[in-house]
Amino acid sequence: MLPDSLGHMWYCFTPIVGYIANTPEAAMLAAVGGKTSPITMAMYKQFGDPFQHEPRTVSTTLAQLAAVKSKVHPTNIQVFFRKAQHFRLSGVSDPFWRDIPLSCPSTFITPEPLHHLHKEFWDHDMKWCINAVGEAKIDFCFSVLQPTAGFCHFKGGVAKLKQVTGRVHRDVQCYIISVIAGAAPPKIITAIRVLMDFQYRVQAYCIDDDDLCIISSALDKFHTHKQSILDHELMQSIVPSVKHVGVTIQWTANVTEHAHVSEIKTPASASNNNNYDPQICQYLDRTEKCRTFELATSLYESKTHSHGRAEEKSLEVEDGSSDDGDSEISDREEANLVSKTPGPMQPVTNYFAISVHLRTQDPDSIPFPLRSFITDGTAINLSYDPPLQCISVDGAAEKFGLLDL
Repeated sequence: MLPDSLGHMWYCFTPIVGYIANTPEAAMLAAVGGKTSPITMAMYKQFGDPFQHEPRTVSTTLAQLAAVKSKVHPTNIQVFFRKAQHFRLSGVSDPFWRDIPLSCPSTFITPEPLHHLHKEFWDHDMKWCINAVGEAKIDFCFSVLQPTAGFCHFKGGVAKLKQVTGRVHRDVQCYIISVIAGAAPPKIITAIRVLMDFQYRVQAYCIDDDDLCIISSALDKFHTHKQSILDHELMQSIVPSVKHVGVTIQWTANVTEHAHVSEIKTPASASNNNNYDPQICQYLDRTEKCRTFELATSLYESKTHSHGRAEEKSLEVEDGSSDDGDSEISDREEANLVSKTPGPMQPVTNYFAISVHLRTQDPDSIPFPLRSFITDGTAINLSYDPPLQCISVDGAAEKFGLLDL
Protein backbone atom coordinates (compact mmCIF):
# COMPACT_ATOMS: atom_id res chain seq x y z
CA MET A 1 0.00 0.00 0.00
CA LEU A 2 1.17 3.51 -0.86
CA PRO A 3 -0.07 6.89 0.46
CA ASP A 4 -1.37 9.61 -1.85
CA SER A 5 -0.93 13.38 -1.41
CA LEU A 6 -3.79 13.47 1.14
CA GLY A 7 -2.40 10.63 3.23
CA HIS A 8 -4.92 8.03 2.06
CA MET A 9 -3.55 4.51 1.60
CA TRP A 10 -4.11 2.72 -1.71
CA TYR A 11 -3.31 -0.71 -3.04
CA CYS A 12 -0.84 -0.15 -5.88
CA PHE A 13 0.19 -2.78 -8.40
CA THR A 14 3.20 -1.55 -10.35
CA PRO A 15 4.06 -3.10 -13.72
CA ILE A 16 7.32 -4.96 -14.21
CA VAL A 17 9.49 -2.64 -16.26
CA GLY A 18 12.76 -4.57 -16.22
CA TYR A 19 14.07 -7.80 -14.70
CA ILE A 20 17.83 -8.41 -14.48
CA ALA A 21 18.45 -12.10 -15.18
CA ASN A 22 20.90 -14.35 -17.00
CA THR A 23 19.72 -16.79 -19.67
CA PRO A 24 18.61 -19.72 -17.41
CA GLU A 25 16.85 -17.32 -15.03
CA ALA A 26 15.14 -15.58 -17.96
CA ALA A 27 13.85 -18.94 -19.25
CA MET A 28 12.51 -19.73 -15.79
CA LEU A 29 10.74 -16.35 -15.57
CA ALA A 30 9.18 -16.75 -19.02
CA ALA A 31 8.04 -20.32 -18.14
CA VAL A 32 9.77 -21.82 -21.18
CA GLY A 33 11.90 -24.94 -21.42
CA GLY A 34 15.55 -25.31 -22.33
CA LYS A 35 16.99 -24.32 -25.72
CA THR A 36 14.09 -21.91 -26.20
CA SER A 37 14.18 -18.13 -26.37
CA PRO A 38 12.48 -16.47 -23.38
CA ILE A 39 11.83 -13.35 -25.48
CA THR A 40 10.71 -14.66 -28.89
CA MET A 41 9.05 -17.78 -30.28
CA ALA A 42 12.36 -19.08 -31.65
CA MET A 43 13.87 -22.42 -30.65
CA TYR A 44 17.54 -23.35 -30.75
CA LYS A 45 17.44 -24.43 -34.41
CA GLN A 46 16.28 -20.92 -35.34
CA PHE A 47 18.80 -18.95 -33.27
CA GLY A 48 20.94 -18.31 -36.36
CA ASP A 49 18.18 -16.66 -38.39
CA PRO A 50 19.11 -13.13 -39.54
CA PHE A 51 15.83 -11.64 -38.28
CA GLN A 52 13.92 -11.36 -35.02
CA HIS A 53 11.13 -13.88 -34.54
CA GLU A 54 7.67 -13.09 -33.21
CA PRO A 55 7.82 -11.93 -29.58
CA ARG A 56 6.65 -14.30 -26.86
CA THR A 57 3.82 -12.22 -25.42
CA VAL A 58 1.68 -12.78 -22.34
CA SER A 59 -1.35 -13.74 -24.41
CA THR A 60 0.62 -16.35 -26.37
CA THR A 61 2.08 -18.08 -23.32
CA LEU A 62 -1.20 -18.00 -21.37
CA ALA A 63 -3.10 -19.37 -24.39
CA GLN A 64 -0.63 -22.26 -24.63
CA LEU A 65 -0.99 -22.97 -20.91
CA ALA A 66 -4.79 -22.86 -21.22
CA ALA A 67 -4.61 -25.42 -24.03
CA VAL A 68 -2.52 -27.73 -21.85
CA LYS A 69 -4.81 -27.25 -18.82
CA SER A 70 -7.84 -28.17 -20.93
CA LYS A 71 -6.34 -31.63 -21.42
CA VAL A 72 -4.47 -32.27 -18.17
CA HIS A 73 -4.90 -30.85 -14.67
CA PRO A 74 -1.75 -29.17 -13.29
CA THR A 75 -1.79 -31.44 -10.22
CA ASN A 76 -0.89 -34.34 -12.50
CA ILE A 77 2.66 -33.04 -12.69
CA GLN A 78 4.33 -35.61 -14.91
CA VAL A 79 1.63 -35.69 -17.59
CA PHE A 80 1.20 -31.89 -17.44
CA PHE A 81 4.93 -31.44 -17.95
CA ARG A 82 4.98 -33.73 -21.00
CA LYS A 83 2.04 -31.89 -22.58
CA ALA A 84 3.65 -28.51 -21.85
CA GLN A 85 6.82 -29.63 -23.61
CA HIS A 86 4.85 -29.78 -26.88
CA PHE A 87 4.71 -25.96 -26.68
CA ARG A 88 8.32 -25.81 -25.37
CA LEU A 89 7.08 -24.66 -21.95
CA SER A 90 8.70 -25.51 -18.62
CA GLY A 91 5.54 -26.87 -16.97
CA VAL A 92 4.85 -23.88 -14.68
CA SER A 93 1.05 -23.66 -14.69
CA ASP A 94 0.58 -20.14 -13.28
CA PRO A 95 3.44 -17.67 -13.96
CA PHE A 96 3.64 -14.87 -11.40
CA TRP A 97 3.27 -12.17 -14.08
CA ARG A 98 0.01 -13.54 -15.52
CA ASP A 99 -2.27 -10.97 -13.82
CA ILE A 100 0.11 -8.00 -13.55
CA PRO A 101 -1.03 -5.24 -15.96
CA LEU A 102 1.31 -4.06 -18.71
CA SER A 103 3.89 -6.73 -17.85
CA CYS A 104 5.13 -8.90 -20.71
CA PRO A 105 8.19 -11.19 -20.55
CA SER A 106 9.21 -10.19 -24.06
CA THR A 107 9.58 -6.62 -22.78
CA PHE A 108 10.66 -6.78 -19.14
CA ILE A 109 13.29 -9.50 -19.66
CA THR A 110 16.10 -7.21 -20.76
CA PRO A 111 19.49 -8.06 -22.27
CA GLU A 112 22.07 -8.23 -19.47
CA PRO A 113 25.60 -7.08 -20.45
CA LEU A 114 27.58 -9.14 -17.94
CA HIS A 115 26.17 -12.49 -19.11
CA HIS A 116 24.72 -11.80 -22.55
CA LEU A 117 27.77 -9.85 -23.81
CA HIS A 118 30.93 -10.52 -21.80
CA LYS A 119 30.18 -14.11 -20.70
CA GLU A 120 28.85 -14.88 -24.19
CA PHE A 121 32.11 -13.61 -25.68
CA TRP A 122 34.16 -15.89 -23.45
CA ASP A 123 31.98 -18.98 -23.98
CA HIS A 124 31.57 -18.65 -27.76
CA ASP A 125 33.55 -15.94 -29.54
CA MET A 126 36.78 -16.82 -27.73
CA LYS A 127 36.40 -20.51 -28.59
CA TRP A 128 35.95 -19.62 -32.27
CA CYS A 129 39.18 -17.62 -32.17
CA ILE A 130 41.09 -20.42 -30.41
CA ASN A 131 39.88 -22.97 -32.97
CA ALA A 132 40.77 -20.66 -35.86
CA VAL A 133 44.24 -19.66 -34.63
CA GLY A 134 45.26 -22.59 -32.42
CA GLU A 135 45.85 -22.77 -28.67
CA ALA A 136 49.64 -22.55 -28.79
CA LYS A 137 49.74 -19.56 -31.13
CA ILE A 138 47.01 -17.55 -29.40
CA ASP A 139 48.65 -18.16 -26.00
CA PHE A 140 52.00 -17.00 -27.39
CA CYS A 141 50.44 -13.84 -28.86
CA PHE A 142 48.81 -12.95 -25.53
CA SER A 143 51.99 -13.69 -23.56
CA VAL A 144 54.16 -11.27 -25.58
CA LEU A 145 51.74 -8.34 -25.39
CA GLN A 146 53.18 -5.26 -23.71
CA PRO A 147 51.74 -4.97 -20.16
CA THR A 148 49.34 -2.02 -19.96
CA ALA A 149 48.42 -0.24 -16.74
CA GLY A 150 44.83 -1.00 -15.79
CA PHE A 151 44.56 -4.15 -17.92
CA CYS A 152 45.29 -7.79 -17.15
CA HIS A 153 48.47 -9.28 -18.60
CA PHE A 154 48.23 -12.92 -19.64
CA LYS A 155 51.82 -14.12 -19.48
CA GLY A 156 50.65 -17.75 -19.54
CA GLY A 157 48.08 -17.30 -22.30
CA VAL A 158 44.29 -17.58 -22.15
CA ALA A 159 43.40 -20.96 -23.64
CA LYS A 160 43.75 -22.84 -20.33
CA LEU A 161 42.03 -20.29 -18.09
CA LYS A 162 39.11 -21.77 -16.16
CA GLN A 163 37.67 -19.50 -13.46
CA VAL A 164 37.78 -15.97 -14.84
CA THR A 165 35.96 -12.79 -13.87
CA GLY A 166 34.06 -10.27 -15.93
CA ARG A 167 37.10 -8.00 -15.87
CA VAL A 168 39.16 -10.68 -17.63
CA HIS A 169 36.39 -11.04 -20.23
CA ARG A 170 36.46 -7.30 -20.92
CA ASP A 171 40.26 -7.09 -21.09
CA VAL A 172 40.50 -10.01 -23.52
CA GLN A 173 37.92 -8.29 -25.74
CA CYS A 174 40.23 -5.27 -25.96
CA TYR A 175 43.11 -7.41 -27.23
CA ILE A 176 41.42 -10.09 -29.32
CA ILE A 177 41.29 -8.34 -32.73
CA SER A 178 44.98 -7.41 -32.71
CA VAL A 179 45.89 -10.91 -31.52
CA ILE A 180 44.07 -12.83 -34.27
CA ALA A 181 44.84 -10.33 -37.06
CA GLY A 182 46.86 -12.08 -39.76
CA ALA A 183 46.46 -15.50 -38.12
CA ALA A 184 42.75 -16.26 -38.61
CA PRO A 185 40.85 -16.30 -41.93
CA PRO A 186 39.74 -12.79 -43.01
CA LYS A 187 36.01 -13.56 -42.79
CA ILE A 188 36.35 -14.81 -39.20
CA ILE A 189 38.31 -11.67 -38.28
CA THR A 190 35.59 -9.51 -39.83
CA ALA A 191 32.84 -11.43 -38.00
CA ILE A 192 34.62 -11.08 -34.64
CA ARG A 193 35.38 -7.40 -35.26
CA VAL A 194 31.77 -6.47 -36.00
CA LEU A 195 30.70 -8.41 -32.90
CA MET A 196 33.16 -6.36 -30.84
CA ASP A 197 31.76 -3.18 -32.42
CA PHE A 198 28.24 -4.38 -31.63
CA GLN A 199 29.05 -5.13 -27.98
CA TYR A 200 30.97 -1.88 -27.53
CA ARG A 201 28.17 0.33 -28.85
CA VAL A 202 25.44 -1.56 -26.98
CA GLN A 203 27.08 -0.61 -23.65
CA ALA A 204 26.80 3.14 -24.28
CA TYR A 205 25.12 5.22 -21.58
CA CYS A 206 23.17 7.18 -24.18
CA ILE A 207 21.81 5.61 -27.38
CA ASP A 208 19.90 7.54 -30.03
CA ASP A 209 18.35 6.51 -33.35
CA ASP A 210 21.65 6.90 -35.20
CA ASP A 211 23.35 4.58 -32.70
CA LEU A 212 20.58 2.02 -33.12
CA CYS A 213 21.12 2.08 -36.89
CA ILE A 214 24.86 1.48 -36.41
CA ILE A 215 24.16 -1.38 -33.96
CA SER A 216 21.72 -3.00 -36.38
CA SER A 217 24.19 -2.54 -39.24
CA ALA A 218 26.94 -4.28 -37.25
CA LEU A 219 24.64 -7.24 -36.55
CA ASP A 220 23.66 -7.45 -40.23
CA LYS A 221 27.32 -7.41 -41.22
CA PHE A 222 27.98 -10.26 -38.79
CA HIS A 223 25.27 -12.34 -40.46
CA THR A 224 26.92 -11.68 -43.82
CA HIS A 225 30.29 -13.04 -42.68
CA LYS A 226 29.36 -15.58 -40.01
CA GLN A 227 29.02 -18.62 -42.34
CA SER A 228 29.02 -21.62 -39.98
CA ILE A 229 29.56 -19.61 -36.78
CA LEU A 230 26.66 -20.03 -34.36
CA ASP A 231 24.57 -16.90 -33.81
CA HIS A 232 23.06 -15.74 -30.53
CA GLU A 233 19.34 -15.09 -30.78
CA LEU A 234 19.35 -12.63 -27.88
CA MET A 235 21.36 -10.16 -29.96
CA GLN A 236 18.33 -9.70 -32.19
CA SER A 237 16.36 -8.46 -29.17
CA ILE A 238 18.76 -5.73 -28.02
CA VAL A 239 17.63 -2.96 -30.38
CA PRO A 240 13.88 -3.50 -29.62
CA SER A 241 14.71 -3.65 -25.90
CA VAL A 242 16.54 -0.31 -26.04
CA LYS A 243 13.49 1.26 -27.70
CA HIS A 244 11.14 -0.13 -25.01
CA VAL A 245 13.05 0.14 -21.71
CA GLY A 246 16.16 2.22 -22.37
CA VAL A 247 19.89 1.54 -22.67
CA THR A 248 21.20 -1.94 -21.95
CA ILE A 249 23.98 -0.94 -19.56
CA GLN A 250 21.47 0.03 -16.84
CA TRP A 251 20.38 -3.63 -16.58
CA THR A 252 23.85 -5.04 -15.93
CA ALA A 253 24.29 -7.55 -13.11
CA ASN A 254 27.67 -6.09 -12.08
CA VAL A 255 26.20 -4.50 -8.95
CA THR A 256 24.46 -7.66 -7.75
CA GLU A 257 27.49 -9.81 -8.57
CA HIS A 258 29.77 -7.50 -6.56
CA ALA A 259 27.24 -7.63 -3.72
CA HIS A 260 27.95 -11.35 -3.39
CA VAL A 261 31.34 -10.40 -1.96
CA SER A 262 30.38 -7.54 0.36
CA GLU A 263 27.04 -8.95 1.52
CA ILE A 264 27.71 -12.71 1.56
CA LYS A 265 31.33 -13.86 1.23
CA THR A 266 32.96 -11.32 3.55
CA PRO A 267 30.42 -11.80 6.40
CA ALA A 268 30.57 -15.58 5.92
CA SER A 269 34.36 -15.55 6.27
CA ALA A 270 33.93 -13.92 9.71
CA SER A 271 31.58 -16.67 10.92
CA ASN A 272 32.36 -20.01 12.56
CA ASN A 273 31.09 -21.87 9.46
CA ASN A 274 27.87 -22.88 11.23
CA ASN A 275 24.41 -21.36 10.79
CA TYR A 276 25.53 -18.91 8.12
CA ASP A 277 22.24 -17.04 7.70
CA PRO A 278 21.81 -15.61 11.24
CA GLN A 279 25.51 -14.81 11.55
CA ILE A 280 25.60 -13.01 8.20
CA CYS A 281 22.53 -10.97 9.15
CA GLN A 282 24.05 -10.09 12.52
CA TYR A 283 27.34 -9.09 10.86
CA LEU A 284 25.60 -6.82 8.36
CA ASP A 285 23.41 -5.29 11.08
CA ARG A 286 26.37 -4.48 13.33
CA THR A 287 28.41 -3.14 10.41
CA GLU A 288 25.58 -0.79 9.49
CA LYS A 289 25.24 0.40 13.09
CA CYS A 290 28.98 1.08 13.33
CA ARG A 291 28.96 2.94 10.02
CA THR A 292 25.98 5.07 11.07
CA PHE A 293 27.51 5.82 14.49
CA GLU A 294 30.87 6.82 13.04
CA LEU A 295 29.22 8.99 10.40
CA ALA A 296 27.10 10.73 13.05
CA THR A 297 30.09 11.40 15.31
CA SER A 298 32.18 12.70 12.40
CA LEU A 299 29.39 15.10 11.39
CA TYR A 300 29.10 16.27 15.00
CA GLU A 301 32.86 16.83 15.22
CA SER A 302 32.76 18.70 11.93
CA LYS A 303 29.99 20.97 13.20
CA THR A 304 31.84 21.66 16.47
CA HIS A 305 35.07 22.28 14.58
CA SER A 306 33.41 24.73 12.19
CA HIS A 307 31.98 26.75 15.11
CA GLY A 308 35.42 26.90 16.69
CA ARG A 309 36.97 28.09 13.44
CA ALA A 310 34.31 30.79 13.07
CA GLU A 311 35.13 32.17 16.52
CA GLU A 312 38.87 32.11 15.77
CA LYS A 313 38.36 33.96 12.49
CA SER A 314 36.28 36.65 14.21
CA LEU A 315 39.05 37.18 16.75
CA GLU A 316 41.64 37.34 13.95
CA VAL A 317 39.59 40.02 12.18
CA GLU A 318 39.42 42.08 15.35
CA ASP A 319 43.18 41.70 15.93
CA GLY A 320 43.97 42.24 12.24
CA SER A 321 46.02 39.06 12.08
CA SER A 322 45.63 35.83 10.12
CA ASP A 323 47.63 32.68 9.47
CA ASP A 324 47.12 31.19 6.02
CA GLY A 325 49.12 28.07 6.84
CA ASP A 326 46.95 27.19 9.83
CA SER A 327 43.85 27.92 7.75
CA GLU A 328 44.90 25.42 5.09
CA ILE A 329 45.55 22.75 7.71
CA SER A 330 42.23 23.36 9.46
CA ASP A 331 40.34 23.23 6.17
CA ARG A 332 42.00 19.92 5.38
CA GLU A 333 41.12 18.55 8.82
CA GLU A 334 37.52 19.69 8.39
CA ALA A 335 37.27 17.94 5.02
CA ASN A 336 38.67 14.77 6.58
CA LEU A 337 36.03 14.89 9.31
CA VAL A 338 33.21 15.12 6.80
CA SER A 339 34.57 12.38 4.57
CA LYS A 340 35.43 9.99 7.40
CA THR A 341 33.48 6.80 6.81
CA PRO A 342 34.47 3.23 7.70
CA GLY A 343 35.66 0.77 5.12
CA PRO A 344 38.53 0.68 2.66
CA MET A 345 39.35 3.99 1.02
CA GLN A 346 41.22 4.46 -2.23
CA PRO A 347 43.75 7.25 -1.69
CA VAL A 348 43.50 10.10 -4.18
CA THR A 349 46.74 11.95 -4.91
CA ASN A 350 46.50 15.48 -6.29
CA TYR A 351 49.66 15.78 -8.38
CA PHE A 352 48.69 19.30 -9.46
CA ALA A 353 48.73 20.44 -5.83
CA ILE A 354 52.03 18.66 -5.20
CA SER A 355 53.70 20.38 -8.16
CA VAL A 356 52.35 23.80 -7.18
CA HIS A 357 53.60 23.25 -3.63
CA LEU A 358 57.08 22.28 -4.85
CA ARG A 359 57.32 25.48 -6.91
CA THR A 360 57.05 27.58 -3.75
CA GLN A 361 59.72 25.65 -1.84
CA ASP A 362 63.41 26.34 -1.51
CA PRO A 363 65.20 24.61 -4.43
CA ASP A 364 67.61 22.96 -2.00
CA SER A 365 64.71 21.30 -0.13
CA ILE A 366 63.10 19.74 -3.21
CA PRO A 367 63.76 15.97 -3.43
CA PHE A 368 65.69 14.82 -6.47
CA PRO A 369 65.27 13.40 -9.01
CA LEU A 370 62.14 15.33 -9.98
CA ARG A 371 59.20 13.05 -10.77
CA SER A 372 56.05 15.25 -10.81
CA PHE A 373 55.37 17.51 -13.80
CA ILE A 374 52.26 19.45 -14.83
CA THR A 375 51.05 21.31 -17.89
CA ASP A 376 47.76 23.12 -18.38
CA GLY A 377 45.55 20.06 -18.01
CA THR A 378 47.91 17.12 -17.54
CA ALA A 379 49.86 15.86 -14.54
CA ILE A 380 52.63 13.28 -14.95
CA ASN A 381 54.12 11.41 -12.00
CA LEU A 382 57.09 9.12 -12.59
CA SER A 383 57.86 6.09 -10.47
CA TYR A 384 60.59 6.95 -7.96
CA ASP A 385 62.10 3.48 -7.65
CA PRO A 386 62.79 1.48 -10.84
CA PRO A 387 61.41 -2.10 -10.88
CA LEU A 388 64.94 -3.42 -11.52
CA GLN A 389 67.37 -1.70 -9.18
CA CYS A 390 70.24 -4.11 -9.72
CA ILE A 391 70.80 -6.56 -12.56
CA SER A 392 73.87 -8.02 -14.19
CA VAL A 393 74.68 -7.66 -17.87
CA ASP A 394 74.13 -11.37 -18.44
CA GLY A 395 70.83 -11.21 -16.56
CA ALA A 396 69.63 -8.26 -18.65
CA ALA A 397 70.62 -10.04 -21.87
CA GLU A 398 68.63 -13.11 -20.84
CA LYS A 399 65.61 -11.19 -19.51
CA PHE A 400 65.19 -8.93 -22.54
CA GLY A 401 66.36 -11.42 -25.17
CA LEU A 402 69.45 -9.38 -26.17
CA LEU A 403 71.90 -12.16 -26.92
CA ASP A 404 74.55 -9.77 -28.31
CA LEU A 405 74.39 -7.29 -25.42
